[in-house]
This record gives sequence, C-alpha cells and structure tokens, in this order.
Amino acid sequence: MLHLLDANVLITANRLYYPLERVPEFWEWLVHMGATGQIKMPVEMIEEIRGGTDNLADWLSDHDHLDALLLGEDADVALVQRVTNEGYAPDLNDQEIEIVGRDPFLIAAALSDPADRCVVTTEVSKPSCKRANRRIPDVCNDLRIRCLNTFALVTALDFSTAWAKRAV
Repeated sequence: MLHLLDANVLITANRLYYPLERVPEFWEWLVHMGATGQIKMPVEMIEEIRGGTDNLADWLSDHDHLDALLLGEDADVALVQRVTNEGYAPDLNDQEIEIVGRDPFLIAAALSDPADRCVVTTEVSKPSCKRANRRIPDVCNDLRIRCLNTFALVTALDFSTAWAKRAV
C-alpha cells in the first residue's frame, strides 16, 4: 500500500507531536519509508511545505528528504477534474477553487490506483460541509479511496523511535 501524505501531516507533526528537533527518529523513519516506496507526497503537497520559511521547509528542501518523499508522477488532469467535480462541486467559482487548494491533486494521486493507494491527512470528517469546504476524508469516502490519519499511519507502518534498530 502506498500512503500519500497531505502536507498537513508533516506540518501538524512538526508543530504538535513529533517536532523535528525533539523526535528526529520520526523524520528519519519518514525518509526511510519514502525510500522504500511506502510513503510519498505529490509535488503539490511538497510545494505547500517548501513555500514556508520554517525548519520543516528547510528539512523538506534537503535533496535526500525530497528525493525520498516525492511522488515521481505528473498529475492526471482528468482525475483532478473528476475529484473536483464529484468530490466538491462541478461548478466551483474562482474563490471556491482557491479554498479547495491543492487537495484534489492528492486525492487524484490515490484515485489513480485506489486498490493500492491511500490518503493520509489530519483533516477530520465533517459530512455537513459542502462544496469547497468539504473535508478530504469525506471526498475520499465518496470516491471510495481509503483515508487514514497520522496515528493510523504510524500504527499501520509500525513506527517506533527504535525503528532503525529493528530495520537492521
């Protein structure tokens, strides 16, 4: 299973529970999982992070980290359009498209192979949200794409601060 990470997974982890300077094992594990092809990020998600000015933007700009995590595929425009039309609304205006942001690219990357790909996000389902305000888990559910949160990811891929000792 390829786990496709939303930018908010790294942003929230760094800010709240796995800060780069306090839990470096998590970040080393992400790079390892990326190098083994179990975790990737579409370029649109990476650009969200690299556009920042914090230590996470610097970390992801490191060539080895970027190379390990970058999903080396161009976005399938037809799938992005399908996600937008079916997951949000077929008639979004410019302001709504800006609100939706890059999320359709993430979901479309998973939609290209839903049996072997899933989305990982910190967003929480809120089915009452409509149009541009829809949440990633709800769009994924409608499109029959598996969606996990960060804690389900670390459980599924068995993260531990001692992961490197077990990997040997």
